[in-house]
Amino acid sequence: MKIHELAPKVGSKTRPRRVGRGIAAGQGASCGFGMRGQKSRSGHSTRPGFEGGQMPLYRRLPKLKHFPLVNHKVFTVINVSRLAELEPQTEVTMKSLLKVGIVTTNDGPLKILGNGEISVALNVKAAAFSASAKAKIEAAGGTWEVVVK
Repeated sequence: MKIHELAPKVGSKTRPRRVGRGIAAGQGASCGFGMRGQKSRSGHSTRPGFEGGQMPLYRRLPKLKHFPLVNHKVFTVINVSRLAELEPQTEVTMKSLLKVGIVTTNDGPLKILGNGEISVALNVKAAAFSASAKAKIEAAGGTWEVVVK
């Protein structure tokens, strides 16, 4: 048997410490908390975030409104109104939009938003769609498909 293998018997419990019951009990008078001071008083010793009178961290930091997202998804965003310029039954992808010149830079996967009107039936393939964009593409007689990249 080694010292790290020692453990109390299963189901056994230590009796609660009876403090403030006289000096013979071993924890009398000040109950093991010392004579005076902050940690000898009843209740909590300090509130969370208290740093002994030093200006606490939550007050030292600037109060910023907009913290950046950790895994922020960046899309190349385009509205449905820009797609109205295309020919009917055209397959709309990121490559085709770059070729036509509607999109000038590839800032990430393509996302279609529903601002504006469309009356041309198109086959749109993008990474994401807004609900209104889906409805407007279907209403014009076109199809939409989510392409994962």
